[in-house]
Amino acid sequence: MAALDPSRLVAVIGSGAMGAGIAQIAAAAGHPVMLFDVKPGAAVTAIGDIQKTFGKLAEKGRISAGAAEAAGARLTVANSLAELAGAALVVEAIVENLDVKRKLFRELEGVVGADCVLATNTSSISVTSIGAALRDPSRLLGMHFFNPAPLMALVEVVTGLATDPSLAALIFDTAAAWGKSPVHAKSTPGFIVNRVARPYYAEGLRLLTEQAGDVATIDAVMREAGGFRMGPFELMDLIGHDVNFAVTRSVFDAFYQDPRFTPSLIQQELVNAGFLGRKSGRGFYRHGEGATVPRPQTEPAAPLPVRVVVWPAGPATEGIAARLRTASVPFATAETPDSDGRVLGVDDAAVYLTDGRSATQRAHDNDHRDTVLIDLALDYAKATRIAVTRSDRCSVTAYGAVVGLLQATGFAVSRLDDVPGMAVMRTVAMLANEAADAVNQGVCDAQAADIAMQKGVNYPRGPLAWADAVGLGHVMTVLDNLARSYGEDRYRVSHLIRRKVWSESKFHQ
Repeated sequence: MAALDPSRLVAVIGSGAMGAGIAQIAAAAGHPVMLFDVKPGAAVTAIGDIQKTFGKLAEKGRISAGAAEAAGARLTVANSLAELAGAALVVEAIVENLDVKRKLFRELEGVVGADCVLATNTSSISVTSIGAALRDPSRLLGMHFFNPAPLMALVEVVTGLATDPSLAALIFDTAAAWGKSPVHAKSTPGFIVNRVARPYYAEGLRLLTEQAGDVATIDAVMREAGGFRMGPFELMDLIGHDVNFAVTRSVFDAFYQDPRFTPSLIQQELVNAGFLGRKSGRGFYRHGEGATVPRPQTEPAAPLPVRVVVWPAGPATEGIAARLRTASVPFATAETPDSDGRVLGVDDAAVYLTDGRSATQRAHDNDHRDTVLIDLALDYAKATRIAVTRSDRCSVTAYGAVVGLLQATGFAVSRLDDVPGMAVMRTVAMLANEAADAVNQGVCDAQAADIAMQKGVNYPRGPLAWADAVGLGHVMTVLDNLARSYGEDRYRVSHLIRRKVWSESKFHQ
């Protein structure tokens, strides 16, 4: 289906940051736009700010002066809902309250024409529930933008049980015509992004609870090894702990207290204390004038080992071997994979990629006391930091040899306490697991899940594509071992991942 005709009127209700951003996008795409807000003068102020933004874009050469003037001229204020009668699309961006949204859409239904599409920008309320109040719920869908809307590419096009699929296709194509990256999603708690992203925060909080490392170290590992733009703690400080905790609680309650979404007592305490992050000046970090940024734990320089053997074991050894060659560090290469799964042999130490067991358990299972684990990295050839952990019985000398080797290849080395699954690996495995469950339950397809997480929250790779790259069998093993280690249903493996492993297939062929 073709996109909405650019000559048709788009109405936006709510002139806050999100509503103003949506109005800016629609006007830039060529639509006449009417902006309505119940607060006197709010829409006028918002339009003035949008017009200034267009002017600044012209000054920077991103659009022409003529285009900026034309886009600004397409914005007008609606003083009442009645003035929106000619709209082809109405996008609501008001308070997150079911009753308030229902009341608004009931009023709109009596104002706009029968062919007008009604869209809600809700991030957490059921589209089905909102639409249930309408005489014709088939015309209502979700058009969930991400903040700041003009900059963030993702739009979740959310269908309720009664939504007309042809209208969802129309809005999908319209969002694409507006320069966005739309994805289809069904109306389930959290849609795609707010559901699939929960483990990024949850596993970080769990690692902190278990004293795997301090917040600065875990954040650094997730950024510099995992490739994420921000670590979980600095991201929660940015979002605001009141907001992040409320979303977690909402998803937890909506899924009938599924343990995968269990809120964190640590975050609850921050909210209780009023330590909400940047907005309050304190969260996991202190913010504001004079605040110092704590440094991540980084191992001191250690000597090079005498003997190094690299086993063929996938991207980890390929990347590390490339770094060893660049650093002119001598090493031997084994011709076949190690039957025990070793990645490296470093003097007396056996080095493995984490598989969800602790280093201490792996040392026990393999009867090799000098066991050291390395964490997952997005790209071992380019990562600037790597996380390691050692078994409780590992000698200081054996551990130091591994650290020295990794440092010689250019890694900053951070030691985590010996928790199962380490940091990046367990987080990526859980993100992939949640995305797989969303696909398995028909919320979206695999491509939409990956697009949503890359375009909506700037993940360096879609979680399902990442799981394909790591190896779905390894991801399944990590999750199974986490489940055994903790004895919790939280780490249960999505059946779809098991099916892919058993059928020797991938999410993206």
